[in-house]
Amino acid sequence: MKILVTGAAGFIGFHLSRRLIGEGHEVVGLDNLNDYYDVNLKKARLAVLQENDLFKHVNINLQDDQPMSDLFAQEKFTHVVNLAAQAGVRYSIENPKSYIDSNVVGFLNILEGCRHNKVEHLAYASSSSVYGMNTKMPLNPHEGVDHPMSLYAATKKSNEMMAHSYSSLYDLPTTGLRFFTVYGPWGRPDMALFLFTKNILEEKPINVFNYGKMMRDFTYIDDIVEGVVRVVKKTATPNEDWDGNNPDPCTSKVPYRVYNIGNNAVVELSRYIEVIEEVVGKKAIYNYMPMQPGDVPATEADVSDLIKDVGFKPDTSIEVGIRNFIDWYREYYQK
Repeated sequence: MKILVTGAAGFIGFHLSRRLIGEGHEVVGLDNLNDYYDVNLKKARLAVLQENDLFKHVNINLQDDQPMSDLFAQEKFTHVVNLAAQAGVRYSIENPKSYIDSNVVGFLNILEGCRHNKVEHLAYASSSSVYGMNTKMPLNPHEGVDHPMSLYAATKKSNEMMAHSYSSLYDLPTTGLRFFTVYGPWGRPDMALFLFTKNILEEKPINVFNYGKMMRDFTYIDDIVEGVVRVVKKTATPNEDWDGNNPDPCTSKVPYRVYNIGNNAVVELSRYIEVIEEVVGKKAIYNYMPMQPGDVPATEADVSDLIKDVGFKPDTSIEVGIRNFIDWYREYYQK
């Protein structure tokens, strides 16, 4: 395969690109190296990828029409994995326009590039945040997701709808991937595990939202990558049993699919912090805070479709995953 991975210098994009080039696929990694978080961490990820001749980095903004069009025309990708996005629920409240630019306008350019250049399969990152006000656990992709609680979530929901329209109009196979709270080595500095580890090591307080009563389906990065790779290789096809009188939101009569990729194991935030404390060997200083706007109190992924269709169930425990992250963190930052 010749694969475009957008957001290749990002957390998930880095791990996915490393896996794909390890399998012998040619990867073009698009990343504009924006400063939403530490650019040096992104550059360090890129340096690892660039040790392999099968990887090439291009610095382009998704929302720039002509450079994106030229890239698709020149490279003739067989597959595309769109992971580039303006991430973060809380930041979407501070800077909403950046989410429309990257996640909506940018995604349109991805869809246009795919349809004009006969891409065989587009897989793209959605998010567990699309479930919004849904509270029936585990969160099932066959249920509707029409009540987002943040603009970030709304842009991810819009990606799914935009993808379906292109699957319908142009017979473009598309698959959306709803990721659940991804963590692991080389993770993002704005995410809980990174922030908690850093502050506990430095004996600074950690902000614990909803007074520690958050429930999350923490999913280890290797499990995310395994799920993505399997889905990319299984091109979306029409659901022959799809019924317009009883429409299934995550399949269609056109080549369109949506999957959850989560650990299918709910962990309370307080337990997550306990494991960090155990591995680091220090107790946290807790700064308990109320629920933040846009956040949801609980997530849990129903992954039965992932198991049925690609034969994979994420199962890395937080005890294993957190230790792997902290080992990486201490080595990388010499802590």
